[in-house]
Amino acid sequence: MNIVIDGENIFAATGGCAFDPKKQTVVFVHGSGLDHRTWALQSRWFAFHGYSVFAPDFPGHSLSEGEPLKSIESMGKWLVKAIKHSGAESVHLVGHSQGFLVALEAATLLGEKLMSLTAVASATAIPVNESLVETAKKNTGDAAEMLLKWGFGSQSHSGSSAVPGMQPIGIGRQIMSQNPLAEDLSACNEYKNGINCAKSIKVPSSVIVATEDKNTPYKFGLELAELLGAETTTISGAGHMLPIESPKSTLDAIKSFILKTNE
Repeated sequence: MNIVIDGENIFAATGGCAFDPKKQTVVFVHGSGLDHRTWALQSRWFAFHGYSVFAPDFPGHSLSEGEPLKSIESMGKWLVKAIKHSGAESVHLVGHSQGFLVALEAATLLGEKLMSLTAVASATAIPVNESLVETAKKNTGDAAEMLLKWGFGSQSHSGSSAVPGMQPIGIGRQIMSQNPLAEDLSACNEYKNGINCAKSIKVPSSVIVATEDKNTPYKFGLELAELLGAETTTISGAGHMLPIESPKSTLDAIKSFILKTNE
C-alpha cells in the first residue's frame, strides 16, 4: 500500500490483504533502523483474521521516500498523520523498541480512535551508548553489527530460527545497514517525554518483555507495565529483537491481548 504524505511516497505493509479502513486496524510501528518486515508474521495473521493492518516504513526507511525524522515527537506526529491518510477509523497501536516510544507520542494525539496500546521490548526511555551512535554516524553497517550482536538472545546466536533457512540476525543486518540508524538512535537517546505520555494513557495496554533483553532490560519493561497498569507477557530465552527473534511467541502475546479487548 502506498500513500502520499507531504508530497512523499510512503509504503505501508497491509499483511497481504486489501486495506479496509472500516475494520479495526492494527498499526505496527518498527524500531530503530528497521522497517515493515519486522512484523512479517504478526501483520499477516491479523490481516487474515478480520483486521486491517497498517505497518509503515518511516520516512527515509526502506520503501518510503523522504528525509528521516529527527525526534520521537516528530515521528509521533507523522504517524498520526499517516494513520489519518489511511482512513483508519479505530486503531490498535503496537510498537517495538523505539517504535513504542513513537506509539506513546501518537497515542496522546489519536483521541477516540485509539483502542489499545502494546509495547514490545520497550520502556519509557531508551538511552543509547554514545559510542554506538558515533559508530552509526560513520558506518551504518558496523553499528548494525554491534546492535544486533547485543540485541539478540543466546538462542539466536546459536543459529536457531523460527523461519527455516533464514537467520534473523542476518535479516536484521541487511535491513539496518540500508536505513538511517544514526538518526533513529539519536532520537531515542534524546527522548525524555515517555513517562508523561504513559501517565496519560487510558486505553487497555500490554507490555511484552524478554528475559535476555539487554537494550531495554526486563526490569524497565516491568516498570513500564506498572506505570501503564498493563497486562504483562514474558518471553523467556529471547532478547531485544522479539518480533523477528521470537515471532510466534510475540504474535501469540499480541493477538491474545487484542482479541481480549474485543470480548
